[in-house]
Amino acid sequence: MSISMSALRFRALARPLAASSSSLRFAPSLLARTYASRAPRSDMGEGEAAIYKMLDEAFPGTRLDVQDVSGGCGSFYAILISSPAFKGLSMVKQHKLVNECLKETIKGIHGLQLKTIPEDSA
Repeated sequence: MSISMSALRFRALARPLAASSSSLRFAPSLLARTYASRAPRSDMGEGEAAIYKMLDEAFPGTRLDVQDVSGGCGSFYAILISSPAFKGLSMVKQHKLVNECLKETIKGIHGLQLKTIPEDSA
């Protein structure tokens, strides 16, 4: 099975740098540099674009990336999303919000990898 470079980049960004007693820390400068704008990628497939559109409308924020990491067949997606809607919620509740938004779409896929990031309201 071949893994695309974008999938490797996503995995590297989602991996914690260090654990503290209160939470995991991620490389915010690396995330901000990679996902500085919330514009859809020009090379998105049909499934990626459909998921992107649903999440973009439901969860305004600064970062959103949807990647088909199944090799293009549309059976597994990796999603990184930030939104003020997640602020103050546990990770489980954040993921439930995203899953509820994508309820009909995820019935037809094999897997979903989520990375949600709460952000301050602008």
